[in-house]
Amino acid sequence: MQFLPEEIDQYAHSHTSNESEVLANLNRETQAKVLQPRMLSGHLQGRILATFSQMIQPKRILEIGTYTGYSAICLAEGLTDTGELHTIDINEELEDMVDRYAAAAGTEGKIKMHVGDATEIIPSLNETWDLVFIDADKENYSRYFDLVIGEMNREGYIIADNVLWSGKVVEELNPKDTETKGLLAFNEKVQADARVENVLFPVRDGLMVCRVV
Repeated sequence: MQFLPEEIDQYAHSHTSNESEVLANLNRETQAKVLQPRMLSGHLQGRILATFSQMIQPKRILEIGTYTGYSAICLAEGLTDTGELHTIDINEELEDMVDRYAAAAGTEGKIKMHVGDATEIIPSLNETWDLVFIDADKENYSRYFDLVIGEMNREGYIIADNVLWSGKVVEELNPKDTETKGLLAFNEKVQADARVENVLFPVRDGLMVCRVV
């Protein structure tokens, strides 16, 4: 997941606004207590997500893949006063942690967590979206895209994480693992879809940013 030389990466972090104390505490607790802490968005990517959200000023955000709630709290920074963020995760064991940090960040009334299969939950929400963040099982990225693209408000944004997959998307011509296959299919789908304009940011593990046109 580290594509830049370490000293350049550290320089970028040192010239990026600090994460809040709540986010710093969440970062530390995730690293210490939760499996696969690399799944956390972290400082630099968190500030990028917060900046996108603040620029867009969304009324409705959908996040697919909550983990411990770091990215949800960052995305909620740009919500309008009456805005809501719906976040979906399959792992109910992390729900209490998400709720605790959402409350500490003052966003508990704006973040609504759903536990279960996102492919079933998304159609049941009956919302249209200004911003969607996809950061869940890689095999289903294309399916998630298909589920939300028709529910996007004009000028809405879809952002997908991990689209470089530690460089695997360019390392193997015929990858065997389903995650790499799913991400390759998703990246090609986005590139070919006339409903969006897209740019792939080589930040951390890759962010695909799509603007609905």
